Amino acid sequence: MTLPFIVSTVFFVGALLVITWLHTQSWLEIATPPVPPPAAGPRVSIIVPARNEEKNILRCVEALLAQDYPNYEVIVLEDRSTDATSAILTEIAAHESRLVILPGTELPAGWAGKPHALYQAARSAAGDWLLFVDADTFLVPNALSACLASAHLTGADLYTVMTEQILGSFWEKTIMPLVMTALSVGFSPKKVNDPKTRDAIANGQFILIKRTVYTAIGGHEKLHNQIVEDKAISEQVKWNGYRLIVADGRGVARTRMYTDLPSMWEGWTKNIYLGLADRPAMLLLGAFGAFLALMAALFMPIWPLLGLIWYSKDGSWMALLVILQALLIWADIIIYRANVAQKMGISRWYALTTPLGAGVFAAMMMTSAWKVLSGQGVTWKGRTYDPKVVR
Repeated sequence: MTLPFIVSTVFFVGALLVITWLHTQSWLEIATPPVPPPAAGPRVSIIVPARNEEKNILRCVEALLAQDYPNYEVIVLEDRSTDATSAILTEIAAHESRLVILPGTELPAGWAGKPHALYQAARSAAGDWLLFVDADTFLVPNALSACLASAHLTGADLYTVMTEQILGSFWEKTIMPLVMTALSVGFSPKKVNDPKTRDAIANGQFILIKRTVYTAIGGHEKLHNQIVEDKAISEQVKWNGYRLIVADGRGVARTRMYTDLPSMWEGWTKNIYLGLADRPAMLLLGAFGAFLALMAALFMPIWPLLGLIWYSKDGSWMALLVILQALLIWADIIIYRANVAQKMGISRWYALTTPLGAGVFAAMMMTSAWKVLSGQGVTWKGRTYDPKVVR
């Protein structure tokens, strides 16, 4: 009866290696520490695209207007919202001269919504640097000063940060930590920051780029059909020989990406689909990996049970080791996931929801893979995009 023990041991060693590898890819080596605000500096144009953002726009804009950096403007492209976004912006602008509100024009054929909004705003910007900020992202007062200082220190032409994620609902706390781990595996910050590799990614919630570089790569006009425009602009910057830096921005910016399961499902299936649409092999590999992770999570409760059944039959010491191996893997997963939860500002107890989160994430991956293979389009912000026209 040594075969079950051998199988369990192989699985035990393999699981330890995989779990450790998955949780050691997200180290952000470059920090964005607070700095004293400078007395002067290059002009920065902060640009916010806003389409149906009535829940976030007030908090976002007020945080931008509270920056301690001395030389900047705030431009909001009001992208034909159908909610109260426009009225909120008008009220702020009535007593804040630094805020410029631009009305968005109708979306042209072949354009994705966000690139078109950013393109319009960038044309009106006067800054030497452009800072693209999403409406669901909220900066601390020192954010602009700190990020510009770090960009100068690292020689960045494009400086992007991974923001702290605000997680409110049960589903956010269950799924988002797993998504963040998956992103760190797919786009290692160390590789992204290495100019010798082609790995490139940027966080569209916060992208700080030199105006000269933005112009040289063709700006958002060149990226007009890219829904995942942050990844596309990072590729253009890095692949054209400019310096791309991704840094830890948890001390300078916070983001509330989604508030419930339906919005998370729409957002992440769109991001996965379009981020990997040009790499179907990688997408299928990711979907297969997510499926295996789900199967492993479902097998976890059965593993010690099988050992217990074996031990009850003949009292073998090998059966006791199988039980011990299973419990050690469980402990390893829970400890790693609890640490991730703590770093993301949620209860460590959410580590126990890992099998549930893995199941939903696997479904997202497989749905995205199916959309790629079947040629279906995606819907985002009330707009439906044909994959033959936009990416």
